[in-house]
Amino acid sequence: MNSKVIATVLAICSVVFAFNSKPFFAPTSIPGSEDLLHTAQIIHVTGAVGPESVVFDSNGEGPYTGVADGRILKWQGEGRGWTDFAFTTSNRTECTRPFAPELEHVCGRPLGLSFDKKSGDLYIADAYLGLQVVGPTGGLTTPLVTQVEGQPLRFTNSMDISEDEDVIYFTDSSTSFYRREFMSSILSGDKSGRLMKYDRTTKEVTVLIRGLAFANGVALSKDGSFLVVAESSACRIRRLWLRGPKAGQVDTFSELPGLPDNIRRNSKGEFWVALHAKASPFIRLVSSKSWAGNAMLNLPLSFKQLHALFTGWKPHSSVMKLSEGGEILQVLEDCEGKALRFASEVEEKDGKLWIGSVLMPFIGIYEL
Repeated sequence: MNSKVIATVLAICSVVFAFNSKPFFAPTSIPGSEDLLHTAQIIHVTGAVGPESVVFDSNGEGPYTGVADGRILKWQGEGRGWTDFAFTTSNRTECTRPFAPELEHVCGRPLGLSFDKKSGDLYIADAYLGLQVVGPTGGLTTPLVTQVEGQPLRFTNSMDISEDEDVIYFTDSSTSFYRREFMSSILSGDKSGRLMKYDRTTKEVTVLIRGLAFANGVALSKDGSFLVVAESSACRIRRLWLRGPKAGQVDTFSELPGLPDNIRRNSKGEFWVALHAKASPFIRLVSSKSWAGNAMLNLPLSFKQLHALFTGWKPHSSVMKLSEGGEILQVLEDCEGKALRFASEVEEKDGKLWIGSVLMPFIGIYEL
């Protein structure tokens, strides 16, 4: 019996075992968590899915968000709702369905968004089309970085802008898998994620960290002395020191009870982290043992089935606030997924949390 067959048999056994051992697959509870997010107000993204990133412009207007059909939308208030703001490609003839992963490379899939406060330009990390920018009035974006080291970007994910340095720090989740294959990236043990820097003056890209297990959200500290980057598959956040005696060094900023997605800094210098899913014994097994994850990929399961198994058949939403030193200060959840599910980003503004989701057709607003 070859290794692939053995792995598949083991995976099948684990699935069968799951029905008699739910705790192995169930999301682990987080100490001190407050199950309050089910009270969040819901704003539906009509005719769209997956508002991953949530940002406001320098005038406080918005939020703006990118959705699965390649559009970037702007919220105009209850009266007008969502309006089209920008596109990362003009080739939109086939981009008519809210969710069509097989067309993401054609229509674009905007993930991380960030405004330049000085110019009003909106920067976009498009998973397939790379780093893009569009002016304050929107429209068709302009490509800035579409390849690195001679290879096209496959999974551009998140970013943060340092206006003092005139650079953009951004992540590429994988050099082996596309965004629509994100479950394969996680389960296969892929560690080809990168953190990079784009110099807006020289137009050059520098790779700062390699070998990340699903590089995801990135955020600068308030004083600019370091930045943090989510390593989703490893359930942790890494820190790269930019200034001071530790400049250039990388260490672990925080170990987390789940898979971190985007990271946003608030006005106090604290970091809000969205967890795509809380960790379970099963998640920790398949994320740390590539043979187990690859065995799951060999099963005849659809994406929805695989994702449901990975999240313990229990949709939920978890966000957490970290101090400037990486300590967990607050955890807010919708443990039963009554209102929010699969949080992807948290933007704190005027006493409210605006919460996006890469898979759901709405964003949530929670009053602190």
